[in-house]
Amino acid sequence: MQACLKKHWFFPFRQDDKLTGKFLEAEERIAAFSGLGSKSRSQCERLMPHFRYTKQGRSIKSIALPAIICLLISACGGGGGSDAVSVDPNENTGSTLTDTGNPSASGEWLIPADEVVDGGPGVEGIPSLDNPLFVHAGSISMAANELLIGFRDGDEVKALPHRIMNWHEIVNYTLMGEPVTLSYCPLTGSAMSWQESLSREDPTYGVSGLLYNSNLILRDRETGSHWSQMLELAVRGERQSETVEGLQLIETTWQTWQSMYPDSLVLSDVTGFSRNYNVYPYGSFRVSDELLFPVSHADSRLHKKARVIGIRAGDDTRVYPIDSFTRGIQIINDEFNGVPIVVVGSSDRNFAAIFGRTLADGTLLEFSSTSRLLPVVMQDNEGNQWDIFGVAVEGQRQTEILAKTNSYTAFWFAWSAFFPGAEIH
Repeated sequence: MQACLKKHWFFPFRQDDKLTGKFLEAEERIAAFSGLGSKSRSQCERLMPHFRYTKQGRSIKSIALPAIICLLISACGGGGGSDAVSVDPNENTGSTLTDTGNPSASGEWLIPADEVVDGGPGVEGIPSLDNPLFVHAGSISMAANELLIGFRDGDEVKALPHRIMNWHEIVNYTLMGEPVTLSYCPLTGSAMSWQESLSREDPTYGVSGLLYNSNLILRDRETGSHWSQMLELAVRGERQSETVEGLQLIETTWQTWQSMYPDSLVLSDVTGFSRNYNVYPYGSFRVSDELLFPVSHADSRLHKKARVIGIRAGDDTRVYPIDSFTRGIQIINDEFNGVPIVVVGSSDRNFAAIFGRTLADGTLLEFSSTSRLLPVVMQDNEGNQWDIFGVAVEGQRQTEILAKTNSYTAFWFAWSAFFPGAEIH
């Protein structure tokens, strides 16, 4: 097999791909791509999530990424051998999508159909984790600044490292007896988790292969309906207009998580797939000012990849940049759309969360910082101590939980594309 481009590039393969388990090494130079026939170029692109071939100048556009592999299927390889790559032309790899994956096919969209784009890998092209294995945090080796997604599972807390989610994007699991899907879109830096009904014959989700505003569109496996992750909404299909019940997530670094929950359970890199989870598959994308796919609105008030926690209600939106919080834990008693909220965050510990301040019995609380150690992050005017998930861990309110808000962390460019004109705190 021959490859085009100078450097190394790794990317997620579909579960049933003949190349699963192999990490491909680009060889010496951008050689034969411009001379490929359209069929070979198409086959090349079909194996590459989030790749774009630009006809203008017959060149590869890598959008500030260090390198992209082009797999030269037939015209560039020349012959058989153990390294030869073959692609089933009838396989739905993304360039020829079925009706359930083609934005121009029959069926109305709740979002602009002409802004729904083919991301490259196709339906289920990036494999979800449907039987996730969790192991003790003490057995995990990970860089201190690696980000992860934390959640509560009854009395336990669990974490999903970004370095694994970058390659799988969706985890289907059971939480306290209920089917739950957690999704992470590496292109928009957004994580969501929502519950499904036990009455569903198949309550799981996979990737659709499509993107809107560079953001993941999920596909429920029972009906084939399409769900916009950041809108938390079914935007096409049998379940169109349905919304979901979101669950509280916390994104922070491995170092902060370990200090809070040293005995937690963490998603194992023993996933059943052969991936190098120590490699970030999108090059310099996390820090560059470039995008891989177009968005409907641009806002230059913040760096495109600034991580913000945003809250929305109706047409009102507000974001709190995570790097704008103090190094210590900062508490902001605020109001949004007429609802009292509390925002807690730390730039040094790299986390933020937003909760409602009104309890179920109507009590309105005021919060302040606390001298307690993490995971306790604040105390209220009654003397109760509250943890990072909004759970009272000490005081007369012990075990009560603050109301979840419609808030989550994402890159600024994605938040401003979905919700133009967002207020910046």
